[in-house]
Amino acid sequence: MKQNHKKPATPPQFLPMTLAEARARGWNELDVIFVTGDAYVDHPAFGVPLLARLLESKGLKVGIIAQPDWRSKEPFLALGRPRLFFAVAAGAMDSMVAHYTPARKLRRDDAYTPGNLHGARPNRATLIYTSRLKEAYRDTPVVIGGIEASLRRFAHYDYWEDKVRRSALFDAKADLLVYGMGENPLLELVARLEDGESFAAIRNIRGTAYAASVPPEPAEVGECVELPSFEEVAADRARYAEAFRLLSGEQNPGCAKTVLQRHATRYLVCNPPAQPMSQKALDALYDLPFVKAPHASYREPIPAYEQIRTSITTHRGCFGGCAFCAITHHQGKTIQSRSEASVLQELDRLAKLPWFRGSVSDLGGPTANMFGLCCGDAKAGALCRRESCLYPQPCRNLVTDDAASSRLLVKARNVAGVKNIAVSSGVRYDLLERQPRYLGELVEHHVSGLLKVAPEHLSDRVTAAMRKPGRESFIRFRDAFLKQSAQKGKRQYIVPYFISGHPGCTLSDMVDLALQLRRWNMTVEQVQDFTPTPGTLSTCMYHTGIDPFTKESVYVAKTDREKGLQKALLLYHLADQRKLCLEALKKCGREDAAAELFGGGDGRGRSSGINERSAGAAGRSSGGRAGDDRASGKGTGGNRAGGSGGAGHAGGASRSAGGKRGGGDRRR
Repeated sequence: MKQNHKKPATPPQFLPMTLAEARARGWNELDVIFVTGDAYVDHPAFGVPLLARLLESKGLKVGIIAQPDWRSKEPFLALGRPRLFFAVAAGAMDSMVAHYTPARKLRRDDAYTPGNLHGARPNRATLIYTSRLKEAYRDTPVVIGGIEASLRRFAHYDYWEDKVRRSALFDAKADLLVYGMGENPLLELVARLEDGESFAAIRNIRGTAYAASVPPEPAEVGECVELPSFEEVAADRARYAEAFRLLSGEQNPGCAKTVLQRHATRYLVCNPPAQPMSQKALDALYDLPFVKAPHASYREPIPAYEQIRTSITTHRGCFGGCAFCAITHHQGKTIQSRSEASVLQELDRLAKLPWFRGSVSDLGGPTANMFGLCCGDAKAGALCRRESCLYPQPCRNLVTDDAASSRLLVKARNVAGVKNIAVSSGVRYDLLERQPRYLGELVEHHVSGLLKVAPEHLSDRVTAAMRKPGRESFIRFRDAFLKQSAQKGKRQYIVPYFISGHPGCTLSDMVDLALQLRRWNMTVEQVQDFTPTPGTLSTCMYHTGIDPFTKESVYVAKTDREKGLQKALLLYHLADQRKLCLEALKKCGREDAAAELFGGGDGRGRSSGINERSAGAAGRSSGGRAGDDRASGKGTGGNRAGGSGGAGHAGGASRSAGGKRGGGDRRR
């Protein structure tokens, strides 16, 4: 039966971007002003607007300064001085990922800017914006957050400078850093300020970090974990790896301790992560009065919005724990699912929009088939320090029942006005082995011919370094998908995505991968070249050459030449790559593979069930960034994740495999 819900009575208004717009609402002063490196799109898939709407719902007067010209302080005066504080976010992606390719070359586009134009935000936007605000309003507190600040909150390796940098809190000279999902920390901060506490005295909010001249007393914060200092990790790779290992154990809100790291004579004090949002709070968040469109002042289309305008976020969080992905660090391992009613109501509102034509581009989250899943032992879950519930083997406490996710797909298809729904946020195929109903629904109703999945590699040694399921798991999934597609009379294919240059991957590993693709008669149009972005295990291994958990050495392709050779092997079918392929084969002593790669080869012409034209295409499309960081946990992000992540928000869970992937999906 088709679902029907009541239409909102009053059309929502955009939040003010100028004093004139604020005064039109009768506001002479704002309480909180957000500054963001993204254009203002009033949609729950963008972090800053989501947080701004949340604060507005609590009675605050909120404004947004979007993509200000950072070359002077004047644009930062657009809304005046806020009564409480400024909240700064670089945007849905780390600004360095937004600006540079894996080869450190300047990008020419920006999907979060009108007209897809590059150059609307500075490098290291969090630092620059904060500096300008302090220049304009020296005594007004500045809170930094979002993907850039969150994943750079400790001393971190910076790929673009090839060195270890200090915490973003120290470099920005901000007053407070909000990390991860920012709703609960910001609500508590506002409530305590309204109760009369001074900003400087508020130091114990979960999900925040601050600078101190002395470490806190154990009586105040309990037992602390002190990481090796900035000076130590900058000078010693083994100490850097140890710092990463220690920090990785303090990600669970149920058992995490306060973490300290000394920087010269001061300390970074990082409180435990914020507790996940309740389902009731999450439902209320997505029921806020969004315009669901870019601000009326924009004249050019915004690719990130165009990509997600008909998508629905069902949940946040990911327990996959892929080494190159920071979603677990940023959004958390706990899956925070909206209620079925909340999702269906948003679908109904979408279907009633005059421009909607019946197609929903995505119904999912960072990993679509994790909706409704949880730990079956709450007590054990609160004490768990595993980064992944799936690797190396699924946890015995993991509830993988697909009843909720399958039921949601069925009901969503029956919403009046909805003709078809795609699940393009990506699925975890090792989890699908335990979810036959969801797989059946996916195959029969929610694949438009091509299903994107991310094995990333087919060498078990390399996938182990990535913390991904191995080759046999992928083949089992492929066979099950093709079998069900055939049974339902559908001609459907898998589009797998691969990474070159990941830590642990040698030239010989890439030769083996290229040969397998050749035997499957598959050609890769674009290749995801690994990019080390802050906050991930893969980046730690790239910088140190050490697995921080085993302390074993990890092979790392660091030169541009070798990274280029690895990439070329996946493009073996292109004439302009043959010379590089031959060089790669010679370098690793695999000249014998040339005949198969470039000649008739084994198995050529066999059906592999993998799309022969576009499989593996994982390059940078104009929309790739939108899918990477959708603020609501959709993992629209690149860094990759659910949203823009303003001031610590959900957005931007960094997926450092390459920062931007074509298509903007969140493949797991």
